[in-house]
This record gives sequence, C-alpha cells and structure tokens, in this order.
Amino acid sequence: MIFTHWILFFLIVQLIHFLGTWRLYQKAGRKAWEAAIPVYNAVVLMKIIKRPWWWVILLFIPIVNLIMFPVVWVETIRSFGRTTTWETVLVIVTLGLYIFYINYAADVEYRADRSLHPGSAAGEWISSILFAVVAATIVHTYVMQPFTIPTSSLEKTLLVGDYLFVSKFHYGARTPITSVAFPMVHDTIPGLGIKSYLKDPYIPYFRLPGFQNIERNDIVVFNWPVDTVRQFFDTSGMSYDKPIDKKSNYVKRAVGLPGDSLAIIDGKIHINSQPLQLPDRAKPQYSYTGTTKGQPLDAYTLYKMYGITDGFYYNPNSGQFFIQALSEEAYERLKNNPNVATLKREITPAGEMDRGIFPNNRRKTWNRDNFGPVYIPKKGETVKLDLQSYPFYRRIIEVYEGQEMGIENELALDGTQVMLNGQEVDSYTFKQDYYFMMGDNRHNSEDSRYWGYVPANHVVGKPVFIWMSLDPNASGFSKIRWDRMFTTVGGQGEPVSYFPYFLVILVGLFGYSFFRKKKKK
Repeated sequence: MIFTHWILFFLIVQLIHFLGTWRLYQKAGRKAWEAAIPVYNAVVLMKIIKRPWWWVILLFIPIVNLIMFPVVWVETIRSFGRTTTWETVLVIVTLGLYIFYINYAADVEYRADRSLHPGSAAGEWISSILFAVVAATIVHTYVMQPFTIPTSSLEKTLLVGDYLFVSKFHYGARTPITSVAFPMVHDTIPGLGIKSYLKDPYIPYFRLPGFQNIERNDIVVFNWPVDTVRQFFDTSGMSYDKPIDKKSNYVKRAVGLPGDSLAIIDGKIHINSQPLQLPDRAKPQYSYTGTTKGQPLDAYTLYKMYGITDGFYYNPNSGQFFIQALSEEAYERLKNNPNVATLKREITPAGEMDRGIFPNNRRKTWNRDNFGPVYIPKKGETVKLDLQSYPFYRRIIEVYEGQEMGIENELALDGTQVMLNGQEVDSYTFKQDYYFMMGDNRHNSEDSRYWGYVPANHVVGKPVFIWMSLDPNASGFSKIRWDRMFTTVGGQGEPVSYFPYFLVILVGLFGYSFFRKKKKK
C-alpha cells in the first residue's frame, strides 16, 4: 500500500469515526464537528472517556494501535453506560461498529463521573496485562530486542547459545512494515505454526534517526534478504513471500560498506585493494585437514584446549582428521602438538567455480575463498548497466528498490541491451545503501558470498549486550557460561563480565528495600 493509499485509508477511518460518534460527542457536552477533525477528535475523545491525552500517540504507533483501538472502543461504550460483558465482546468483534448502534439507536447518557478502576480482580488483571504488552511492544519495536545466536557463523565472538540485547536506536529504529501482526513475535505464532502477520496492507519503509552509522566490522542484526522459509530452521519445505520485517533475523559482521570494492583472496578479505583489519575480538576461523603421528585425537581435549566446537572428524585407520572451524591462534598451538604430523588450511583455489556463489549466474569462476572484486552499491551513486553488471544488480533494482519500496521495476535483457521497465538504459542510480555481511566462521557461514548485498532497509539493529549464555553441549550448572553473562559485544580486549557488579547492585537494592520497610513498621 503506497503513501497516497494510506492517506485515503486514514480519511475514510476519520469519516467512519465521525458518522459513528458525532451524537455521542454532543451527549458528552462537546460539539458534533469536533468528531470530524483528524487527530483533534482523538484528543477530545480521550477527554470524554477520561483517559490521558498521550493515548492518542499510541493510536498512531503500528502494532501498538491494534491493541489500543479495541481498548478505546470499550472505554467509549462504557462512558455511556454500556458495561456488560456481552457488549464489550460485541464492540470488539464488530471492530467498533457497535458504536454506530449506540450513537443512533440506543438511549444512552454520558457518565462523566464513572469510575476508571476495573470492577473486578479479573478486570484489574486484564488491564495490567494489556498495558504491559503495550509497553513491551514499544520497547521491543523501537528500543531493544532480545535475540538468540542460533548458528556458529560468528563463533568465538558470539557463541551458539548467547542471548543478546539488540539496540534499535544505534542505527535508528525502523517502524514496522507489517501493519497487522501479532505483537512481540516474529514470523510465526509459537505453538500454532501459522503466520503471525498479514502481508497487506503494508506500511512504507521509514527509519527514525540514529546516533551512529554502521561502521566497518560492526556486528549487525538484519533481515535475511532472500528469505522465503516458513520460519527459521523449518524443514517443511513451505515458503512465503515475506515482508521485510518478517524475514528471518541474521547476525553477521559488516565487512563491506557502501561504496567499497571487496575481494576475497585465499580466504582473506580485501577492501579497496587493502587487507581488512579486524578488531582484536574477531577471531576468523577456517577448516583444516591434518594427520596424526599414530595416537588418536581426543575430542574432549580438542574442545577444551583448542576451542573446537563446530565439528570434528577423525579416521583412526588412516590417522587423518578434519576440523570444521579453527581459529588462527588455535592453529598455531595445534600444529605444534607432538601428536600432529601435518595441519593444512582448506582453501579452494582461485578459478575453481562454486555455482552457489553470488551472483549465481555460473559465469564467474568464484568460490568462498577467492571471490570478486565486487562493488558495494551506495545511495546516490550511479553504475553502468551492461551484460557484465546485470546479474549483480538485477535483484537490487527489481526487488530491493522495486517491490519492497512499492515500485514496479522490471529489469530484462534484449540481446545486449539492458531494459528497465521497457526502456533502454545504460546506467542506474541507487536509492539506498547496501552492505556486504560475512561470518567470522569463514567455512561455515551462509552470508553475502552466497546471496549478495544487504539493503539498508533490512537492517534491524546492533547487538550490544550478552545477558545470558548457555552451552548446548553441557548440562546442569556447567551449561551456564558464567564468564559471558553481562558482557558487551563490542569493545577492545577480552570481554569482561559485569555480572558480579549486577549481583552487588541487586543485593543492595533488596537490602535497601527490606530495611526501609522495616523502618516504616
């Protein structure tokens, strides 16, 4: 739904509100015309139902308004004496249209002195839950979102089982794109396995101002651009055409920024022809093969001494072994193990084609270790469109800057000529920024090497804090990684846990509260 459609929809809603409430406004001592003025009518209505003016703001916050509209409907009919349970249900199931009956056919009087407190313990409980959901939805959407690390693509920096808080305000909170959705869940309602949203009508993309831009090597949470799976880790084979904000959440490192030229040479990233300098907390991992000198390798020892957590295979007959992911620091130690005869990094040589590598046209002899160079599009920059650049930018133009921005773009080839919406073109100017995202686990990460660029409108936020970390391979209290609790995601040096300080503050607050209550008694 484009912007003009939303304006039309808003005006229709205002007309419906006026037709359904103007007499009720009069009975409450207001003027009938006050029900017809957009926004002002909502402010007046809050006065009529004895609710704070800032409820009007909640009516314009996507998703939150889905909760607030039924609340306002119920409060409206209760302000005119309609307090029975069946009428409360009726006004909700009719989407507020029961108010038309009260406005025109019912003999009602305005109750200016009605009590705003629920008439029962159940009502008090429902009211508390309702506004807790509203507050949590606002925080979840615009401030901070919890996130769990599901895969090992950023292993050593972020571990499987880390529970994060992802800041929405660092890069600017993105307003919801799905206008009708179940609050505080992603693409699927837990336990039911059904979609949690309606794709249409959608809200045009908008992002609130942030206080920083994405910087090189930032760890970023984003919506997986090519996602069509029913839900994350789903194996049913079902697929959906998802809106941006309901695509699966991924977390990777932003190694390439808008305007960069990126290449991978023998597994090493190069930006603008210079090797990428990673922060000291980043520990890239690669796959290795090796042989022993006869003694078997103990998996538990490898796990404890070398931090190998992402797959290990050993053939006792040949003495050969394969390690899925090993950091360079662990490699230096393992190769000096007295039982290791050889240890070699698995690098796919240049010129050996991987058909699953971007741009997926089977013409580039690229692979995960030797890739590019590619240009990372930047907003406002213009590129040449020809047979060579066509496969790199087709999805950007048709989908990321077309369908997902409410534009009908069709890019095609007519012989050697590129056609955009039926017109010959030889260049294109980008409407938003793009990023190249990769995991530190270079040989076990599904990232931009396979599906291309991440558009700016797919960025969710910045992981800032690990509040819990559970080792999926352990049990009992040993399952908790105490040293990772309450650590920051960014920063220099080894992560420092602030959990002891949190416990001291918590004990202090409990002690203060206890002695304060005791003193009052």
